[in-house]
Amino acid sequence: MTAFLLDVDTGIDDALALAYLAALPDTEFVSVTATPGNVDVDQVARNTLALLELCGRQGVEVAVGAREPLAIPLLTTPETHGPQGIGHAVLPEPAGSVSARNAVDLWVEHARARPGELTALITAPLTNFALALRQEPQLPELLAKVVIMGGSFYHQGNTTPTAEWNTHVDPHAAKEVYAAFQGMPLEKLPIVCSLDTTERMELHPVHVRQLAEASGAKVPELVLPEQPEGQRSTSDNILVRHLSDALRFYFEFHRHYDQGYLAHVHDYFAAGVAAGTLDFEARPATVDVETGSPMLIGTTVADFRGLWGQAPNARVVCANYPDAAFRELVSAVGSLARRLG
Repeated sequence: MTAFLLDVDTGIDDALALAYLAALPDTEFVSVTATPGNVDVDQVARNTLALLELCGRQGVEVAVGAREPLAIPLLTTPETHGPQGIGHAVLPEPAGSVSARNAVDLWVEHARARPGELTALITAPLTNFALALRQEPQLPELLAKVVIMGGSFYHQGNTTPTAEWNTHVDPHAAKEVYAAFQGMPLEKLPIVCSLDTTERMELHPVHVRQLAEASGAKVPELVLPEQPEGQRSTSDNILVRHLSDALRFYFEFHRHYDQGYLAHVHDYFAAGVAAGTLDFEARPATVDVETGSPMLIGTTVADFRGLWGQAPNARVVCANYPDAAFRELVSAVGSLARRLG
């Protein structure tokens, strides 16, 4: 059983990551917290709660933390994820309510109560995690494993020429987080899933079709580039229908930016790394984040050779295996969709 503390900014690829983790039989959602990023934090929390309920995970505590980055104004990205953050999908109204408790307090409370047991997965800007580290500096020792989706090292940025979205939204938080792990043992360093490997996770229309087939849906799910933009799914499977509508928007976005009719599902890969279900290779590095230069703000730099003379503070993923990852996604989420009907 893997017990998760999750921090998300749901988000199309966050939604896919949550559905995947919900599909695994041996995952516990200890708490899921919301950080503003893809959309504002209240919409993030609503999306997250609705999706968890849709995936059969009722009763998970979903809480809001920070409402803006540490030091700069909030940017959101409706052009990438849609005005509600989940593309063309319209999720059912959740039966539960967002927790009245603060996300940062929850992270600290759970980590102290279960030392060495919890896996932290952050697929959002690192604002909440940075605030939790301020409140409990021993968090790196208390958590069993930390996985971060963020950064770009030898890969073109997806927000500026050098910066990845999550880090660009709150570079000051990211800088604090990496500094907090300086000098920790190798096995305690966060595993960083950057664009260098997450952009290899190209989900295509064939994967949506395979997912529907695995769910037992009676009607083939065809999301095709020649279809009108915004066309809605008519699948008889509720989970397939919503994921298909979300992913269609993501396909359309990537095509608008000349990347092809596909979706980079960054957060799904990070979820598989955190769950231990996807193979990868990583290298220790000393990571820092640029916060002073207007041109380069949010740029992540990794020293793999010790040129700065500082101890590593991260393990940067340097290899992954997309074909196997998509077979795992189709199998797991397809099985969940079949159970949900």
